[in-house]
Amino acid sequence: MALFAFDNSYARLPERFHVRMPPTPVAAPRLVRVNHGLAALLGVDAAALESPEGVAVLAGNAVPEGAEPLAQAYAGHQFGGFVPQLGDGRAILLGEVVGRDGVRRDVQLKGSGPTPFSRRGDGRAALGPVLREYIVSEAMFALGIPTTRSLAAVTTGEAVYRETALPGAVLTRVAASHLRVGTFQYFAARQDVEGLRTLADYAIARHYPALREAAEPHRAFLGAVVEAQAGLVAQWLLVGFIHGVMNTDNCTISGETIDYGPCAFMDAYDPKTVFSSIDAYGRYAYANQPGIAHWNLTRLAETLLPLLAPEQEPAIEIAKAELARFAPTFEAAWHAGLRRKLGFLEAREEDLALAEDLLARMQENEADFTLTFRALAGAAEGPAGDAAVQALFRDPAAWEAWALGWRARLAEEATAPAARAAAMRAASPAIIPRNHQVEAAIAAAVEREDLRPFEALLDAVAWPFEDRPGLEDYTLPPKPEERVLQTFCGT
Repeated sequence: MALFAFDNSYARLPERFHVRMPPTPVAAPRLVRVNHGLAALLGVDAAALESPEGVAVLAGNAVPEGAEPLAQAYAGHQFGGFVPQLGDGRAILLGEVVGRDGVRRDVQLKGSGPTPFSRRGDGRAALGPVLREYIVSEAMFALGIPTTRSLAAVTTGEAVYRETALPGAVLTRVAASHLRVGTFQYFAARQDVEGLRTLADYAIARHYPALREAAEPHRAFLGAVVEAQAGLVAQWLLVGFIHGVMNTDNCTISGETIDYGPCAFMDAYDPKTVFSSIDAYGRYAYANQPGIAHWNLTRLAETLLPLLAPEQEPAIEIAKAELARFAPTFEAAWHAGLRRKLGFLEAREEDLALAEDLLARMQENEADFTLTFRALAGAAEGPAGDAAVQALFRDPAAWEAWALGWRARLAEEATAPAARAAAMRAASPAIIPRNHQVEAAIAAAVEREDLRPFEALLDAVAWPFEDRPGLEDYTLPPKPEERVLQTFCGT
């Protein structure tokens, strides 16, 4: 069945870049969901994907026409420790599709069985983590943040064993590519300069084609990846997102968010927030994410040194110069985002201090991150909106004292209040996939085979910037007994 119009460029790279192998069939595949909008973008018939033949492909029981299934090789730093060989241990790249928008994307099965990179793992995925990735990746897309996406999910009819037996599932993930910092580290660790050059040239052609005409394309490539990741992490922080496992093998060359394992969105603002059960020392806490992204990019720069200059010292200086792009790119995106959330359409020097003062007061008062910025839009229209913000602070006086300076700053601009409020609401979502709601949807699906909460949450997060009647419950922070303090990777 010709479900996908494959054109597989990665499969044409040398054999040492991957291992060719089919996915491992499962016992009794059953469809959970097909993403009709994404299917249309890819030029794929959603109804065909939902057919028995399509479900067999999504489960790994059949290889579609034109596919060249393979597991990609890569390495990576995991919590700071280098592992020279990781690779796709539970994923198979079926191939690539050029969508109706002209963009080339990978189509990958995640949870598709063991590969030579599985390191004694079963290569499978449990239903809970598959649903989490589906929900959060599609929410990130709706928020306008670069991300991999979820095309489909199926259950396998088989159990996977973690702490207990869980229903198995397979996610069909779509990505601009699955090239990672760790992909470059794989070849650097083997001192394979020819492989590095081939990989870098491939990455440039695929993600930054204009750079092929640059005087120093590999230098320009490093700078482009640095800027893409800096902008990405700023977007994460502006919606309170915590990736949870920012290893170098989870840092993409394209600048997309990838691998939604122990990820979560912050409720009460605290820059030290950590959810991942395996991040015991807070390496990947909310406020640490920019520094970790820079650290990961430094590892990328190290791999590219042989391509930057014939001698090491000049190469290091070039790498430092390109890495220096990170701070100003991140700060510009972060500061611009904060201004939008505060309703400032013109940049002033004092804006950052005002934003930092608000964040400090939010932390001190355990104010909800999402609700505070959303409610600011109402307060920007007039004092009648103050009550909604005050209610989020344990000490209302903390808000009132800050609001005096904020309103004085707003008065310096001539923007009409209604237009300002609309712009603020376009920068601060009303709905995010809150952890307690994600966990409730997962529990219903896993424990009761009830997918209705999953579908309802997907619908809610699809339009995050709109106030939709009937969805008010999705805007609410968790009650004390609903708080989710830890998230789990699922591997």
